[in-house]
Amino acid sequence: MERITWWLVRHPWAVVIATLFLVVATGYGAKNIKLNADYRAFFSNDNPYLQAFENLQDQYNKVDNILIAMVPKDGEVFNTRILTLVEELTEESWQVPYSRRVDSISNFQHTYAEEDDMIVESLFEYSADLSEEEIQAKKAVALKDPVLAGNLIAYDGKATGVNITINLPGINQAAEVPEVVGFVREMVAKYEEAYPEVGFYLTGVTMTNNAFPEASAQDIKELYPIMILLILVLLFFSLKGMWGTLATFSIVVFSSTIAMGLFGWPGPEVTPTTLSAPVMIMTLAIADCIHILMSYYHGIAKGESKPAAMVESIRINFQPVLLTSVTTAIGFLTLNFSDAPPFHDLGNIVCIGVLAAFLLAIFFLPALMMLLPSKKVSESFGENTKMQKLSEFVIKHFRPLLVSFSVIIVVLIALIPLNELDDNTIEYFDWSIKFRSDSEMIADKLTGVQSMNYSLKADGEMGVVDPAYLNTIDAFADFLRSQPEVRHVGTFSDVMKRLNKNMNGDDESYYKVPNDRQLAAQYMLLYELSLPYGLDLTNQVNGNKSATRMSVQIDKITAQEIIALDNRAVAWLEENAPQYMVTEGASTAVMFAHITERNIKSMIGGVVGALFLISFIIMIAIKSVKLGFISLIPNLVPAGMAFGLWAVFDGMVGLGLSVVMGVTLGIVVDDTVHFMTKYVRAKRELNLKTEAAIEYAFHTVGVALTATTIVLCAGFLVLALSPFAINTHMGIMSALTIGLALIVDFFFLPPLLLQLDKNKNETDQSKGATS
Repeated sequence: MERITWWLVRHPWAVVIATLFLVVATGYGAKNIKLNADYRAFFSNDNPYLQAFENLQDQYNKVDNILIAMVPKDGEVFNTRILTLVEELTEESWQVPYSRRVDSISNFQHTYAEEDDMIVESLFEYSADLSEEEIQAKKAVALKDPVLAGNLIAYDGKATGVNITINLPGINQAAEVPEVVGFVREMVAKYEEAYPEVGFYLTGVTMTNNAFPEASAQDIKELYPIMILLILVLLFFSLKGMWGTLATFSIVVFSSTIAMGLFGWPGPEVTPTTLSAPVMIMTLAIADCIHILMSYYHGIAKGESKPAAMVESIRINFQPVLLTSVTTAIGFLTLNFSDAPPFHDLGNIVCIGVLAAFLLAIFFLPALMMLLPSKKVSESFGENTKMQKLSEFVIKHFRPLLVSFSVIIVVLIALIPLNELDDNTIEYFDWSIKFRSDSEMIADKLTGVQSMNYSLKADGEMGVVDPAYLNTIDAFADFLRSQPEVRHVGTFSDVMKRLNKNMNGDDESYYKVPNDRQLAAQYMLLYELSLPYGLDLTNQVNGNKSATRMSVQIDKITAQEIIALDNRAVAWLEENAPQYMVTEGASTAVMFAHITERNIKSMIGGVVGALFLISFIIMIAIKSVKLGFISLIPNLVPAGMAFGLWAVFDGMVGLGLSVVMGVTLGIVVDDTVHFMTKYVRAKRELNLKTEAAIEYAFHTVGVALTATTIVLCAGFLVLALSPFAINTHMGIMSALTIGLALIVDFFFLPPLLLQLDKNKNETDQSKGATS
């Protein structure tokens, strides 16, 4: 490596020009990256909850939708002006691209008896011509009908909604979703101007899909500039000079460019999680440069020439920088074990970026520094009294430190079980994303913004009209309505009960399931023939009439509460329904409710395997099984301590935290590797005793470890500013873990070495000179 470095420092222009060409050639692929506008991107193809949801959508109308909620400021929906608004908006909503169905109180197909006939008509039609008495009569119908109340009209009548069912072609969803959302927003903006006394709010599956690329765009707009400014400031104070800062910053930018470019050549679609990769790469790329440049400046301070100082810096740092790059890459590659594909992309991109940063730091940085002046900043690297004092303190008090930190570590790890695997899909987005604020308002004023669907099989074709089947699903609906989390239940049995009443002269005593199968079949056929285009029963009944869908709107509840509700529903079916009717709930809410637990289980094997591989690599590198096992402790405990602290201050472990162990594993190892390699070098090459070797490690690498940790923590904390909760939680926990890793490496690893790695002939008072 020494001969290669000498060549690099003697031919700097050739190296710089070749590097620039390589960066441009690889980075050009980044233009092919597209933002993914589909929540399904978070689920693997073999995810059983995704498969169940896809099967549900194949049987019935798709549930992709946009719900436009209208909340009059005076709280009165049932007047001529607002009813006219609902009617106009309902009619215009049919023009939304890819719309398949539009439902509201306006076009709700109200049925009633008139002599021997059953009349089917829109509930509110030509609202401007309705008298006050007619409006009040229809209001009573709307607030009483189980299809509308708590769904498209608030139970208190103070809010209403228009639900647009969307059937995207799925050819280019990244373009289709923004097209639909853009059209709806423009349409709503027109009505907002015409009806300033009404608040308009949008939610639904399609709006959820659109929120993901919106969060990504906001990350790019806000986080990247903050990250760049932060890097420049921290580098300047760490390296105490402009030229080293600019050189390091160029490697930071080049590493991210190469990673995103190579990833982008196939034209992938990415999520907000994936787009946090450049922030991570920028943060991680700094560490290699700081270690190399600090050693380089130490050489300059001793009077060495620039080429000689750089060659020596690469010589002593090549192995630890290589080790840390490889272990960091391995840590991020464990994300490929995740059950959520976006984390696969995140891990692979960061892995490419970390390895690119290593190559640039080893081959490009030496050449670039030969072209830049450095003498003005070199003198500030000559003294290191703070690390000297810290090492003396740790050595002097190593026994109390060993005991106290052992207790702290055990206590914090013991707190880990207090964490709960939980999540809330709506809260993936903070209040700066309009989808979040609109969904919260709709949940408060109109209906549940999360849903569950049950596809309830009947006994064969046309089995949905069997009275026993209808009575069972009706009882199931009553059970669900009794659950505190449920806001609304839509069931086919309500339709059949209403038809039975209509066909018996609107006698309320007949508001029940028909007791004759043939009669029920005739009622359903008559009703279907009377329905207008787009408002048929395919949203509730499958094609061969062998199953019905029960839709359950629920409050904004957590993942564990969704799972608990579903478990109670399944238990009721097992106890009260035939076996062929027993099924689990299917919806986006159910899918996300299970994703954290599935993700953690899928990650465990990868993280454990990576840990053993990293430990084996360290043992080989430092040529010591004993020291390799000692290094395992500071590599493992920071994440355990972080999750223990999380249990105290938060306690909810969601999707973002489920991958933190994989994200931080390789990074945490970096500090240990640098400290241990310097410690081993002091003992083997300089023949220093344990205390002196520890002092040498603190002296040579302590400042660099502190600087890189500050940069890493600050970089990951930038993610805490993301509007996307997965990135926020991942950033906070990663920063906490990395910070704890430095504390463990400074205050727990040296006492461990003093306790376990002393030679028999060493005394507690022995103290070697530092180099």
